[in-house]
Order: sequence, then structure tokens, then C-alpha cells
Amino acid sequence: MANMNIDRETLRELADAGNEAALDRLADLADEAGDLAELSDLLDEGCMRAGSLLTRRAVANGDLRELQRISDAGYDEAGNELDRLLAAPADGHRN
Repeated sequence: MANMNIDRETLRELADAGNEAALDRLADLADEAGDLAELSDLLDEGCMRAGSLLTRRAVANGDLRELQRISDAGYDEAGNELDRLLAAPADGHRN
């Protein structure tokens, strides 16, 4: 199979027409570029791949607020990860 270099404009047109694979591809490209704003925009459009990629980054950074935002935007796994992090024992700093 040939390795096609599809431009973002074409992917955007396909995504706007309802093609979920194109939306996922845009999310992968945004993730590779480190473009968190575009990933957030894609999540707002309903792209669950963007939610997954943002969740992975938020977990790695321990960013509870971002996990809540992602969950509120409709990606349920972010809520599960948030619950998991909140349930984890504290690092010995209990009063």
C-alpha cells in the first residue's frame, strides 16, 4: 500500500463531511505536532481520538483539572482516569 501524504485541508473537508477516520487522523497530526489547542478543538467537535490523546497527556502530567475538562467535554475515560488518580494513596503527606 502506498504511503499517502494527505494534506490537512483535505482531511478537514472530509472531517467536516462526517468522516471520523479523517477526524482521527487530524487528531494524530495535532498530537504529533504538540498542538494542544487543535486537539481540544477536535475534542469539542466530538473526536474521541483527541480525547484519548489529551487524556494520555493529562495523566502523564498529573493534570486533574484537564482530566475534568476532558471528561466534561464527553470523553468518559478521562473521568475514569481522574477517579483513579483521586483514589490513589497520598505520598505519605497525611495529617
